[in-house]
Amino acid sequence: MAMHKFHKVVPIMVNTAKQRKSHRNQTVLNVCDIPSDREITFDIVFNAEQRAETRNVLSLLELKNYRFSGKLTPRGKNDWDMTGKLGATATQECVVTLETVKTRIDDLVNRTFYSHWEEPDEGSVSEMDENVESEPLLNTIDLGLIAREALALSLPDYPRKENVKLEEAVFTEPGVSPMTDKDAKPFAGLADLKKKLEKGI
Repeated sequence: MAMHKFHKVVPIMVNTAKQRKSHRNQTVLNVCDIPSDREITFDIVFNAEQRAETRNVLSLLELKNYRFSGKLTPRGKNDWDMTGKLGATATQECVVTLETVKTRIDDLVNRTFYSHWEEPDEGSVSEMDENVESEPLLNTIDLGLIAREALALSLPDYPRKENVKLEEAVFTEPGVSPMTDKDAKPFAGLADLKKKLEKGI
């Protein structure tokens, strides 16, 4: 129906050849619509609006070539394995010189979604508890959010120009003081975000 044209949930066509093809720029999958007996592929080339949103959330100066592709494979009757490849070129400020620092990201991203996944007891420690790649299977699988989290984990916490150290005296343009450790504290926000993602918070 026409009303679905602007809906973010991906309609998966059943019993057609299109089912196995990539779905570009579809960021959210409705689990109820995914066939449980075959794998599906996705290929998200993030548009300007999506890049701008991620750039703002992660405090980036620029974000280019932002792409996330991969596949979802059934794991038993109700669970799913996701394997994907994240690509992006991110630009940040050097925490010392304030010059731009460009980082190329090419990472593999893996997730397993469990329909009967349970939150581990607080204080319990096990190999499964530390497996941040395991998540509960909800009504939707947000591939855009997964890509953003993976990008955040891959970015340098304190970006610096090559061969520049925090303890060095760096000269900048007149009237502008070089950034110190204290000045660099706002960048800790990204580091805190990464720690939360690593703990699965």
